[in-house]
This record gives sequence, structure tokens and C-alpha cells, in this order.
Amino acid sequence: MGREAITAGITGFFSTIGGLRHRIVNDWRDGADTIAETEVTFRRLDDKNVTVPAVSILRIRDDGLITDCRVFFDLTPVYTA
Repeated sequence: MGREAITAGITGFFSTIGGLRHRIVNDWRDGADTIAETEVTFRRLDDKNVTVPAVSILRIRDDGLITDCRVFFDLTPVYTA
């Protein structure tokens, strides 16, 4: 999977929502690794807001660049009534 495939996937996803915002609930750091517990509020295309819990696991290099990012959440509430 290259940059173009990632860009296409992100563009496709953002075309299905009106926007989003994150609230960090808690985070844990151990060396280069960070785990963030968040609440993500999605604005649906019908202007309703839906908040879902999420967890992100990041590995960050010394120069600040992220080398690995794993995000876990269930989008079902965003796309259902």
C-alpha cells in the first residue's frame, strides 16, 4: 500500500462525513510508543453528531515522525440511524 492508496482511502472516507473532532480522554507513553484513548465526534452528512470511543497506538521516531499508527474504533453508529 503506497501513499496514493492511503490518500485515496482517506479522501473516500472524508467524503462520507461532514467533519470530525477528537477529545483525548487519556494517554500513556513508554519510550517511542504512545497509546491514546479518545472520543471522536463525527458530524454526519445529515448534520447529526455521533461520538464513538477510539484507541490509537503510535510509534514516534526521535525526529517526531510517526512510523506506525494503529487506530481502533467502531464506525457502525456513524452510518446507522
